[in-house]
Amino acid sequence: MHKASWVFLLAVSLVLTAGCKKDELRAKDARIAELEASGQATGTSLEQCKKDKANLDKLVKGYTGEINAMEAALAEAAAREARAAKRLAEYNSMLKQLKSMIDSGKLKVRITRNKMVIELPEAVLFASGSAKLKTEGVRVLAELGPVLASLKGREFQVGGHTDNKPIRTKRFPSNWQLSGARAIDVTQLLIEYGVPGTRVSAAAYADTQPVADNDTPEGRALNRRIEIALQPALDELPDLSSFE
Repeated sequence: MHKASWVFLLAVSLVLTAGCKKDELRAKDARIAELEASGQATGTSLEQCKKDKANLDKLVKGYTGEINAMEAALAEAAAREARAAKRLAEYNSMLKQLKSMIDSGKLKVRITRNKMVIELPEAVLFASGSAKLKTEGVRVLAELGPVLASLKGREFQVGGHTDNKPIRTKRFPSNWQLSGARAIDVTQLLIEYGVPGTRVSAAAYADTQPVADNDTPEGRALNRRIEIALQPALDELPDLSSFE
């Protein structure tokens, strides 16, 4: 074979070998690019996962706070219900003790403004225009005092009420003085019969809170009264408005 032929064949072989090397290099470059892209995608996914986890942690923290608040609210509601049940039992017991006086008309018990009120008519306690307790009134208060005293921790307000007929005497220039004097006398006697002085107060209302029409004798008689209001802590009591 001629020398020129060998040279030609060698050149062709070198060209083919170089082409193969280039193809191999291009394949490697493509693989490297693919791996780099995959790495970037993996890094992006990892960052997104971190963000998602942070968001989930915030949600869990928020839900945990809400659950704790709900549990605290439920516990407080249960405690209020227990206190209310206890107080309601006390009031039912009081009503039983007062039943004979209620049945005889010496007093009434009603619920107003979510308070239990014991109402004593003027006819039982006082003569007309007087703040001196009658014998019958003293007996009623002697029976009522220990019942009120048995309600431990409960406070009372004794309110004096009149009709709208004005009174003008030396001792009582107006219905304010009359209603106040009556409330004070009842308060003092309740203290004598066991109600602690630190838990009872007196107030004068004159004719400002009528319970009946002042245009009739019957209505005016109903308005002349003493009310003993049990001062409740509202969170200790059930809603009593349905009894009004």
